[in-house]
Amino acid sequence: MLRQREAEFEIRFNGWELISNRCSLSEQFLAQLVCRRVKGDSPRILIGGLGMGFTLRAALDAVGPDAQVTVCELVHEVIDWNLGPLAEQANRPLDDSRVVVCKCSIVDVLSTGRQTFDAVILDVDNGPGCILYQPNQFLYSTDGLKCIKEALGTDGILGVWSAERSASFENALEAAGLRWQQENVGIPGYSEVHAHTVYIAQTVRQ
Repeated sequence: MLRQREAEFEIRFNGWELISNRCSLSEQFLAQLVCRRVKGDSPRILIGGLGMGFTLRAALDAVGPDAQVTVCELVHEVIDWNLGPLAEQANRPLDDSRVVVCKCSIVDVLSTGRQTFDAVILDVDNGPGCILYQPNQFLYSTDGLKCIKEALGTDGILGVWSAERSASFENALEAAGLRWQQENVGIPGYSEVHAHTVYIAQTVRQ
């Protein structure tokens, strides 16, 4: 559901707020952190979750003209909103020729094993501690992280947005053989207690 009150927009799912245009700093920070670490002039980046396009826009702004950014969005209405009433919120990222839109879950793309990427960015649900679409639970499990690891090329980077820290997810990162770090991103108008969490992980070289 898309709700608007004057200049404010929010997307809700199953009664939960997924994202609003009141605060997009942590989503942008996530994409910037990942893209800074990606090597090469023509990176292939896979993003799970379109939202209001803020993560996608930050990724596009951080990479060069030869990059390819694939964004997976399961809810077709979200894509329509980003082409319509939400288009200007993130400066029309879907109009960028570097973008490929997949009207499916990122789990579907990862499970095929047919493509490799230099970076995978997860911005779905409200993170590993608040799953709103149950099949996405796989993404945060050890098996799911191993699947992502297989899809990442040499020196591939994984970035994950979360509303808060998750000890179980951190254990899964360790079990999947990923070296990770976590950073808190403050929410304007709130204390540090309410900071969002960004995870960055990459394959541990043997």
